[in-house]
Amino acid sequence: MRVRYKGWNNLVTDLDERAQRLIVRRIRGRFPEHQIVAEEAGLSEAGRSPSRMQWFVDPLDGTTNYAHGYPVFCVSMALAESGRVRLGVVHDPCRDETFTALRGGGAWLNGDRLRVSKTARLDHALLATGFSYERPITLLNLIHFRNFILSSRAVRRDGSAALDLCYTAAGRFDGFWELNLNPWDVAAGALLIEEAGGCLTDFGGRPFDVHSKEVVASNGRIHRAMRQVLARARRGPAGRSSPKGPTS
Repeated sequence: MRVRYKGWNNLVTDLDERAQRLIVRRIRGRFPEHQIVAEEAGLSEAGRSPSRMQWFVDPLDGTTNYAHGYPVFCVSMALAESGRVRLGVVHDPCRDETFTALRGGGAWLNGDRLRVSKTARLDHALLATGFSYERPITLLNLIHFRNFILSSRAVRRDGSAALDLCYTAAGRFDGFWELNLNPWDVAAGALLIEEAGGCLTDFGGRPFDVHSKEVVASNGRIHRAMRQVLARARRGPAGRSSPKGPTS
């Protein structure tokens, strides 16, 4: 396995690039008029003239996990029409789990219908998050992490935003938040949340957009409480402003 760095701790492996070439070739073969926006630079068509139909592709979400042999990674793909995600697929090869969603057609795991959890209290909730490769944003999320650790039952950090969203759709997690995300990280998982009956917004409560740089997702029942915890970091411990992360 060959590994190189895109940033100070942001890895890319030869598998990322090989998988992306395969996916892009297959999409172009079937839908030559569609635009493809994928994670690995030089292999997508992000700079191409905009198309009404747009694919968001992450060929290996959880690259650091894969590079270390930690079995939490996946392939994530979504198709959007005029900016609205219509189809999402996330495949976890380690567990042979394929999550799928079709707008208006529900969310599914290996053929079984998914529904979000019924947990109604934040202090009973199991949450998930991820940390940015940008250090200032990581420092901000450490404040959120601390606040949620003290407000929920527990918080997990598994290193794959796509799977975190899928697990929230499946009721394995009750909620998820993260900063500094990209469309290919969240497009498929966001549709799964919606079709499983959950809720997604930015931290300020505005409707989710695939180009948002921040997302809070939940079963809906604890959404307001999660947003209230996220707001604490902006106020600071004594009402002072804390460093702000990106907003949509």
